[in-house]
Amino acid sequence: MRSVLSVSLPKKLAIELEVLSKETGRNKSDIVKESLAEFLWENRFRRIKKRLSSNAKKAGFVTDEDVFKAIS
Repeated sequence: MRSVLSVSLPKKLAIELEVLSKETGRNKSDIVKESLAEFLWENRFRRIKKRLSSNAKKAGFVTDEDVFKAIS
């Protein structure tokens, strides 16, 4: 099932989207869908990371390097 969403963009953002669309040969709708999907994924990742960070610190995982050392 698809849903239609109308979005009002500031002029500068609309121009940048138009330019990118022309440069890449992609339609604006596909660019916006991809951008929104990436934004939502990053948002979910940040929320999960925040929720798990206290447990990770207790286990000694403070940096990304700590994680890489543990799994290498």
